[in-house]
Amino acid sequence: MKKTIEKIEKNILDIILPKKCFHCQKEKSFWCKECLKKVKINPWQVCPICEKYLTESGKICPECKKFKPAIDSLTVATSYKDPLISKSIHLLKYKFLQELSEPLSQIILKAYQKNKLKIPDRIIPVPLHPFKLRWRGFNQSQIMAEELAKKLLPGFPIKVDTYTLTRIKNTSPQANFKASIDRQKNIQQAFKINLNSSNKIKNHRILLIDDVCTTGSTLTECGKELRKLKPKSIQALVIARQN
Repeated sequence: MKKTIEKIEKNILDIILPKKCFHCQKEKSFWCKECLKKVKINPWQVCPICEKYLTESGKICPECKKFKPAIDSLTVATSYKDPLISKSIHLLKYKFLQELSEPLSQIILKAYQKNKLKIPDRIIPVPLHPFKLRWRGFNQSQIMAEELAKKLLPGFPIKVDTYTLTRIKNTSPQANFKASIDRQKNIQQAFKINLNSSNKIKNHRILLIDDVCTTGSTLTECGKELRKLKPKSIQALVIARQN
């Protein structure tokens, strides 16, 4: 019965939004393999705090390290100004086209490999609040984290941790706020760690996964909580940064 309902829903969706490549209009998928290969992975990264200095893999520059940042690096896969990227992220998050998580996951993987990030001990997707998770039906960051975990070391999947970090505050979408200070206030104390995970996080390399970063407030709040468990490092990886 469930499969029948899912099939009906899929057929209805195909009528409303026929599957055609966003770029070349080839049928059967929203991103054909040829067009996916053309996505430009960022050739360089900058310090995610000041954005003034080129740094390896988006590490924090020496000047900004003085402020004891919550994360050690932020790698941005591609440009949000690419209309195919911004459209795909929007349709995935707000129109629930879960199928788009697959090509976006490939972009995340390419960025990881190109920037030669260190293999993490655990991958932690930025969590959704339970209310929002029920409404959307999936966490796009978790799907991408799971895809990355399978493909980084084929045959040796990395642990995707959805237990250590939870979202306890049902915040408004960050896109609703233009000012950086308003985004910070919106996301403050939105996350909480599970202290029982201490032995699983301490001295381990953590990789945070999210779809889009703007001011970095969300990743900072996640990093602040995770720091309480004394990880060896916290890297962050996103599809794009929206300025």
